Amino acid sequence: MFTSVDDVSARLAATGYLASPSVATTVFLADRLGKPLLVEGPAGVGKTELAKAVAQVAGARLVRLQCYEGSTSRGHCTSGTTPSSCCASARDATRRGTRPARTSSARSSSSPPLLTAIRGDEPTVLLIDETDKADVEVEGLLLEVLSDFQVTVPELGTITATRRPFVVLTSNASRELSEALRRRCLFLHIGFPEEELERRIVRLKVPGIDAALAESVVRVVGALRAMDLRKVPSVAETIDWARTLLALGADALDADLVRDTLGVILKHQDDVLKAAAKLDLDAV
Repeated sequence: MFTSVDDVSARLAATGYLASPSVATTVFLADRLGKPLLVEGPAGVGKTELAKAVAQVAGARLVRLQCYEGSTSRGHCTSGTTPSSCCASARDATRRGTRPARTSSARSSSSPPLLTAIRGDEPTVLLIDETDKADVEVEGLLLEVLSDFQVTVPELGTITATRRPFVVLTSNASRELSEALRRRCLFLHIGFPEEELERRIVRLKVPGIDAALAESVVRVVGALRAMDLRKVPSVAETIDWARTLLALGADALDADLVRDTLGVILKHQDDVLKAAAKLDLDAV
């Protein structure tokens, strides 16, 4: 998909995703080496958006497998229904001489996400989102996919990809992923961006915001991240706050405005109270 690291940066930027040099380099290598990409970091820093941007750049179909607490290889993580119903659908389609209906939805009963990605013959980005929330037994299934780009279903046998998808796994590190899974992937950690990059992101995502206001927003968010909070604000919340201030017609921050809008960027009352007490609101 990409000819160079600079090509990654430029083409992702054209979709509205501003990638740091480390992000652009790792995406380039994952593409060039044909390796799955494990992206780890706190919520709201752009892990899922990276997969979406890559799919947009490549003109590829995005197939999303959304994991959740309690996901197992027999549950929602591998299909929208039970494995038996999905396999029955596939067998029926085979008898008719057709393939199961293609879809990027994890709720589809006719084609589970992994089978959809593996069986497809068009450019595909397979997003395995929040892998750390799934049960550990799911990793056994994923190892086969990540190693050999194939999946084995008892009723259907082993299905091997005719065209390898670009695979992105995301993790918020709520539990430790196995070394076997990590070994099969290139690793990328996306943390909170440097102030200069975050200012660029804010100005890109919030057209019309004044440069000085954007700088103030990023500076205050940086101060909040330095506090011992239950949940520090993510990049997504920085953008939400900038949009809030723009909607309020603000062209500068002041103590009252910050205090009145802390609920946009902080999600727990004790965090709001701590921030209100510790922030130098007179200096904003």
